[in-house]
Amino acid sequence: MKNHNKGLVGRRQIVLGAASLPLFTLPATSVFAQNYPSKTIRLICPFPPGGAVDIACRALAAELSKQLGQTVAVENRPGAGGNVGLVEAVKSAADGYTLYMSTSGIQAINPVLYSKMPADPNKDLAPVSALVSLNNVLVLHPSVKANNVKDLIAYAKANPGKLSYASSGNGTSIHMSGEMFKALAGVDMVHVPYKGSAPAVTDLLGGQVQLMFDNIPSSLPHIKAGKLKALATTGAKRDAALPDLPTIAESGVNGYESDVWFGLTAPAATPKDIIAKLSDECQKAVKAPAFVKRMTELGYNMIGTSPEQMAEMTRTAITRWAPIVKSSGAKVD
Repeated sequence: MKNHNKGLVGRRQIVLGAASLPLFTLPATSVFAQNYPSKTIRLICPFPPGGAVDIACRALAAELSKQLGQTVAVENRPGAGGNVGLVEAVKSAADGYTLYMSTSGIQAINPVLYSKMPADPNKDLAPVSALVSLNNVLVLHPSVKANNVKDLIAYAKANPGKLSYASSGNGTSIHMSGEMFKALAGVDMVHVPYKGSAPAVTDLLGGQVQLMFDNIPSSLPHIKAGKLKALATTGAKRDAALPDLPTIAESGVNGYESDVWFGLTAPAATPKDIIAKLSDECQKAVKAPAFVKRMTELGYNMIGTSPEQMAEMTRTAITRWAPIVKSSGAKVD
């Protein structure tokens, strides 16, 4: 009898032990994702308020806050073409409560442009979802006596080094759009980098610089108000936000094409279940009527991808932009 009871106890211990195993072998990601989010999420915007990246951040934050039932708070950390915000993101806890709005420029251009990167956006960040894309627009201060791209090129060639073009920072798509124009049009213009699109546009409006290849959303209100003169857009085809404007390629600069996309990322070690949940929510957000209406009116194009698709877009951007950066000779120490 004792032996029989002993056998029952032994078997009971084995069964109980086996039942308890999943509690210890379940991946932590499942536990995290079930309770996520339980507090405010901060979304780091690596550019100042008012620019195209900031606009996208705030529109996304509004949708995610509604969908997740927790506040998504935008925190602007501008500087060094997005690298200041990048450092803040990668040193943060990889728990899904710090996110970073990256761009194709940060992912593909910065690693080539900067001699010493403070972090690697392609290793230290995990892709979540590419959200929106947009073209840039070539805008001039009204004092510049050029009414089309051909006129601008003729003036720039007759006055080498006299024209200055603003950008939102070294290595941004705005900067590289200017470098591509210089190379393909064969003109000499002076690059003036700023810490974001908004302060660059402010100086352009004031006439401190003469032109800019700005993201459409930040310049569109000034174009409509007649404060900036728009000559052409930078994409492969005309932009729905400015349908009457030709592209730069249409205007005689053969082979010219420049656009940019913005995508949500998280610190690389963020649990995969949380990445997957955030990606699903982002893909819902970019289809939300309020988001689509606001962003389309400002010139954004909706994307909404999986993490894998965003990673593939990054690889494509690197292939496209790295040779342009190298051939431009642009370098930041």
